[in-house]
Amino acid sequence: YLLSGDVKLVRAAVRERDQLLSQAPGLIDPLGFLFSHYKGRFPGPHLFGGLLWAYDLFSGSSNHHYYPAPEYLLLAPNIDQRRLKGGTSYLDAVVDDARLVLRTIREACEEEAFALNYVRVQELLFEKNRVIGVCVKDEIAGNETDLFARVVVNATGVWADQLHSSKYNGPHIRPLRGSHLVFPFWKLPVSQAVTLRHPADKRPVFVFPWEGATIVGTTDLDHGEPLNSEPRISFPEIEYLLDIVRYQFPSVELERSDILSTFAGVRPVIGGSKKRPSSEKRDHSIWEQDGMISVSGGKLTTFRLIAQDVLRVAAPLIPSVEERGTPDPPFNKRKGDELPPISLNHFLRRRLEGRYGSHVMHIMQTEMNEDLERIPGTNTLWAEVRWGAREEGIMHLDDLLLRRTRIGILLEKGGTGYLDRIRDICRQELGWDLKRWEAEAASYKKLWEECYSLP
Repeated sequence: YLLSGDVKLVRAAVRERDQLLSQAPGLIDPLGFLFSHYKGRFPGPHLFGGLLWAYDLFSGSSNHHYYPAPEYLLLAPNIDQRRLKGGTSYLDAVVDDARLVLRTIREACEEEAFALNYVRVQELLFEKNRVIGVCVKDEIAGNETDLFARVVVNATGVWADQLHSSKYNGPHIRPLRGSHLVFPFWKLPVSQAVTLRHPADKRPVFVFPWEGATIVGTTDLDHGEPLNSEPRISFPEIEYLLDIVRYQFPSVELERSDILSTFAGVRPVIGGSKKRPSSEKRDHSIWEQDGMISVSGGKLTTFRLIAQDVLRVAAPLIPSVEERGTPDPPFNKRKGDELPPISLNHFLRRRLEGRYGSHVMHIMQTEMNEDLERIPGTNTLWAEVRWGAREEGIMHLDDLLLRRTRIGILLEKGGTGYLDRIRDICRQELGWDLKRWEAEAASYKKLWEECYSLP
C-alpha cells in the first residue's frame, strides 16, 4: 500500500492494528514477516527499509531489521538462495476475519443491537422520495416484513450497487476476487510469513502459517461470477499461486496434489479508472442518496474508523448520536472472572479469549471433557464446534464448518472424516433428525467439492 501511495490508509490500518492487538490478543496476533532481497531485483534493502521506517513511524516503534544472507537463511531455510543478498524482517499481524466479524456482532447485540441471519433485503421503502426502511425476506421461512428506521445504512459490501435506485449516479463497486491455497504445514513449513513478489506481474503474494496450516495468497482479479454464488478459485489462479511458491521455494517441490483445500472471497473495492485491479485504491467511501447512507471499500481491520465516519454522516439525522473526542475501544473488556482450572495451555486459553470474549467461560465450562480436546490437525477445540451450533445462528452445516470454525478448510476433504462426531453435536444442539442431517451433509460435501477443493 505504501508503494502505491496509500499513506492515509496505511496510517489508519497500522493504528487500528495496534489497537486490536492490545484489545483482543488471541483473535489478532503479531506475526513476523520476511522479505528476501536478490541482486538485480526490486525493491532493494535500502528502499524497502525506508518504507518500513514510515510504517514504524505510524506504529510508534521500530520493528524491522535487515539480515545478510547467512543469517537470513536461518529464518527462511527453504528460500531460493540463488543471487540472494539478504532479507528484511518486520512485524505485522494476523487475524481470523470470520471470528472478528462474529465477535463484533455478538458484542453489538449485548449493547442492544439486533442481528438477523439469512435475511435478504428485497427492496427499499420510500416516503416523499426518501428511504425510510427496507422490505426483508427470511430466506429460511420465506416470510417478508417491512422494517422502518430514521436512517438506513447500506453496508452490504459487494452487493451495495444492487440497492440503488435507477437514477443513482454515485460510486460503483468493482468486485475483486482474492483466492488462496491451503497446504499442510509439514509440506510447506514457514515459521513466519514470507512476502513474495510474483515474477509475472510483480504483485505481492504471502505465504504464512495459520491455524496449523500454511496459506498461500492472494490473487486479485475482477470477479465476473454472480455475487450470490459461492466464490471459488479458478484453474489459472491455482497455477499462478503454485508458480510463485515453486519460484521462491524450489527445494520444496510442491504439486497440485499437495493442496489441502482452497478458498476465495470477493472484495468490495470502489471502482476507479485503473485497468489493473491491483492498482485500485483500497480506502473506503461513504455517500448518501435519497436519505440512504452507503459505505463500501476499506480494510476489514479499520472497521471501527469506517463506522465512525458513517456515524458522522448520520448524525444530523439522529440527534441522539454524539461524536466523542476519544473513540471507544473496538471490543468490550472481558470481566475478570477466573477461568475454570482445566488442562488447556496458555496458547489455547488466549486463543479462546480473543475469539469469544466474555463468552469464553461458557465454552470452557462444558460438561463433556472430550469437548476440550483439539480437533487433530487444527487449533480448534470440539467445544467451539458445540458452542457454534448452540449459540451462533447456524442454519446449515457449512455455516458451522466454514464460517464459525474453519475446520472445513484446515482438514483433508473438508473434515468429512469427522462427520460422525459432528453429526452427534448437531443433533444434540440443533435438533436435526437423521433426514435433516443427511441432507445437510450431502449439501456440504457438494459445496466443498465445488468451491473449496481443486477445480
